Amino acid sequence: MSQWESLLGLASRARKVTMGEEFVLKDVRAGRAKLVILAGDAGASTRKRITDKCTSYGVPLIEVSDRHTIGAALGKDMRVVVSVTESGFANKLKQLLS
Repeated sequence: MSQWESLLGLASRARKVTMGEEFVLKDVRAGRAKLVILAGDAGASTRKRITDKCTSYGVPLIEVSDRHTIGAALGKDMRVVVSVTESGFANKLKQLLS
């Protein structure tokens, strides 16, 4: 498991991660999302909705390999999109993923 996956898991255990398309979009609209992580194998409509909303609200968006990677980092089955709601975790994840 890589450093960013471990950090995302830690953020999840600290309850600073929101999972699921609708909940992530709600966080972006409310200004709570500091970073959005999208799976590379996300569907076209999900990708468009998330990308457009993040661009519109100025939220950084990072794409990672696939939904299995995100799910494994969170200790879940599969996750397509997650948002990080705490700036410290978000900044460190951006640094590790860039």
